Amino acid sequence: MAFITSVESIVTILLMMVLGYLLRRIGWFDDNFSGSISKLIMNVALPASIFVSVMKYLTLNKLISLSSGLIYSFGGVIIGYIIAWLAVKVLRVRPGRRGIFMNIVVNANTIFIGLPLNIALFGSVSLPYFLVYYVTNTVSTWAFGVFLISNDDPTKKKGEKGSGNFNWKKLLPPPLLGFLVALVWLILSLPVPEWANNTLTYVGNLVTPLSLIYIGIVLADAGLKSINFDKDTIFALLGRFVLSPIVITMLIMWGASMGHAIPTMEMQTLIVQAAAPGLAVMPILANESHGDVKFATNLVTTSTILFIVVVPIVMSLIQFV
Repeated sequence: MAFITSVESIVTILLMMVLGYLLRRIGWFDDNFSGSISKLIMNVALPASIFVSVMKYLTLNKLISLSSGLIYSFGGVIIGYIIAWLAVKVLRVRPGRRGIFMNIVVNANTIFIGLPLNIALFGSVSLPYFLVYYVTNTVSTWAFGVFLISNDDPTKKKGEKGSGNFNWKKLLPPPLLGFLVALVWLILSLPVPEWANNTLTYVGNLVTPLSLIYIGIVLADAGLKSINFDKDTIFALLGRFVLSPIVITMLIMWGASMGHAIPTMEMQTLIVQAAAPGLAVMPILANESHGDVKFATNLVTTSTILFIVVVPIVMSLIQFV
């Protein structure tokens, strides 16, 4: 069952990547199209998607009642960043890849792959538990992860980072602003007019297909031979599929031994989400900061494909936790 669900969740995603690849190869998209998609997703569609998701799935009461899960998920993220940073140093990952490497290890594609998979595996009753990881992942990605990528710009000269170059726009990117605005709306219990909600929903729905089409375009420009398993890719994938779920599992088990156990379904949800593939927008983030787009695309593509095999393994192992 887990295997079939994982395959069905991934097939649609792979087909949209293929669509972008084929349309670029036959010349429908010119050289400037991918850059336009990047700006549309980052500055318009993604903030709208995040705002709508928070307003739809989250309430203050849910956020407060799930605080223990937030401690485990945030703890896992912090430990993940520390280990990923050490790995970057030990493996001597080159500039332009470092921020991508750390993001792939720590941050998962929760909304576009994790959410439908979680509902398929555990049902809609697991949605509050999913939101725990979603909130953590969103804050981690747009408050810190995006900063790591922008600060890893290989076009910057030595010493250029620092005073005189602080950019508030990079500290508060549009996706994070969308999340913060949604929290304010939630706290103040402000109504969202139906016309506004519908508009934001339609615009937000562009994120998934456009991000995956963008990956297909980048693959077409680089060639399928660009999919490879070099040292950096292998260790990044190990971090995503092995390190992240192990860390959060150990935290949950440690908490249970201290008398702070969480429901079984919440535990399973957190572990499955921790093993989800890399963010589909990672190549776009890399492109915005002159990073290694091919490396980011390779990681997103390979992690998405490998996820078909990873999910059944994770689902089998968590029965013993």
